[in-house]
Amino acid sequence: MGQRGDRLHVQLSVGDDVVGVRVVGEIDVASVGVLRAALWAAPARPVLRVDLSGVRLLSAAGVRALVAAHLRVRARGGELVLADPDPVVARVLRATGLHRVIPVVESLPTTPCSRGELAACA
Repeated sequence: MGQRGDRLHVQLSVGDDVVGVRVVGEIDVASVGVLRAALWAAPARPVLRVDLSGVRLLSAAGVRALVAAHLRVRARGGELVLADPDPVVARVLRATGLHRVIPVVESLPTTPCSRGELAACA
């Protein structure tokens, strides 16, 4: 299930315990409605995981949408988690202090580790 704006594409995947929201593009005042609609459409699960690896821009409107989603998910007893932000987006999360309110995680590598990489993969 996905939603698309001119500059933003959002795709939902629903599991038993986690709803994944993959976001690609720019989150600003013109496109934040697409993100907000997807976050509100997500079914209730213990974890709402928002993959920000494809986001190039996160404006104040996007930050407000993430805060609102965090409050909404928390009110239902769940947790919002932000995953793999682009370095520019990670800088916004740190500058706004949002990283202290909403957990920001990095995904584990998807390829198996070779013997020489075990320390880096542990």
